[in-house]
Amino acid sequence: MNTPRKLRLGPLPKMESTKLTFACPASLKLDLDRYAWLHTQTYGEPVDAVTLIPHMLEAFMVGDRGFRKGSSVSS
Repeated sequence: MNTPRKLRLGPLPKMESTKLTFACPASLKLDLDRYAWLHTQTYGEPVDAVTLIPHMLEAFMVGDRGFRKGSSVSS
């Protein structure tokens, strides 16, 4: 039986992008590909790991209290 999933990363908004290249362990790439597959199954819109990464990083940074606290300091 297939039960609907709710992923932490919801449907993706449209956004302007800048290209960035990085290296990651093969195991992380496999996990990103699995997450992309689950995201596609959950929301019905095809998406790949490359598209998901910026949204995942943004969600991580928004949830990082130390980063938010450091970012709010005036120069």
